[in-house]
Amino acid sequence: MSLEVGTIIFRTILTYVVIVLIFRMMGKREIGELSLLDIVVFIMVAEMAVFSIEDPKVNIFHALIPMLILLIIQRFTAWLSLKIPMFRDWFEGKPSVIISRGKIDEKEMKKQRYNFNDLMQQLRENGTKSVQDVEFAILEASGKLSVFEKDSSQEAISPDGYVVPLIIDGSIQQQSLEKINQSEAWLKSELKQKGYVNVENISFCSLDSKNEWFIDIKNEKR
Repeated sequence: MSLEVGTIIFRTILTYVVIVLIFRMMGKREIGELSLLDIVVFIMVAEMAVFSIEDPKVNIFHALIPMLILLIIQRFTAWLSLKIPMFRDWFEGKPSVIISRGKIDEKEMKKQRYNFNDLMQQLRENGTKSVQDVEFAILEASGKLSVFEKDSSQEAISPDGYVVPLIIDGSIQQQSLEKINQSEAWLKSELKQKGYVNVENISFCSLDSKNEWFIDIKNEKR
């Protein structure tokens, strides 16, 4: 009996250490920002952890090996999401504009299975008193609602909010350019004037409602 208890204690400690290492290697994210795959991995790892602890007669590696495989899958899909925007949009989903320039998009709400009770609850959680105070509300892929309240001193340049991502990981975002009625040639010209010739060297580039640019170079030394 004591040997079995000792085995359970050892398995519990070993499983705990392995799970901590796996979650650390998956990267830092808030609970509300977890992707669908992250949630699936968390659930499956939890189930495997129980399996490895509750039956001391079963070889513990029968549970640890699948955990490591899940980690590899998660890391690989995360890498694909960084390199292939279409895969990221399909796998993790894209933000949806629920309120644009003060107008509620009922069709988008229906498409996202998002009702007015959900909208009002998340507006209250954001500290927004009324829908009429909202200029833009964006339902993120994580399910979080990003709210931009009306401000007479500013005018957003994009229906997606106050910041438009123009380049992500060296790739020009054509949809963003279309939303601000600009072309790829215009973007390259603006970047050239700022001293950036090679678009592929840019990690992230955005333009906000004040016409201010943010440009980050890949592997730039701090």
